[in-house]
Amino acid sequence: MTHPETPTAPADEFLRAFRGSFTSALRWHQLDALWGRLREHAGERWYLYAVGEPPPTRASTREQVLRFVAEIDGLLRREHREDYCGIVYADDLDRPRFVKIYDPHNLGVSCGSSDQPPLPGWVLSQLPPCDLPATRVLPQSRRRWWQRLFAG
Repeated sequence: MTHPETPTAPADEFLRAFRGSFTSALRWHQLDALWGRLREHAGERWYLYAVGEPPPTRASTREQVLRFVAEIDGLLRREHREDYCGIVYADDLDRPRFVKIYDPHNLGVSCGSSDQPPLPGWVLSQLPPCDLPATRVLPQSRRRWWQRLFAG
């Protein structure tokens, strides 16, 4: 007896992609290349999600994606003062559809080798995000930064 396939719920699809295989932009030049690819494809459907805020229900505009990439790049370079990046992960560095960005002030073990790795600070996804469980309180400075980024 066969059973009709049940359609995948958007939240399930997002979580499956979130838990999938990712590659780190380990070096700053790799991050530059990733940002370049995101800029090239900024007009595609992208959801920008600050973990700890309500997930977006609409895709971002091209201008919002470009602004976010510029702002997050500046934030990471100011606050992650290492000779390597290693805190930005993409499902595919050459053709990303899902990007996780870890907050330099909440790294823990971002590679996922712990039982409870920290959630990323931000997610760029071509899939509508679901509300990831907030395991930390979003610092007010980060919340203000996010809200300022898309204010009026």
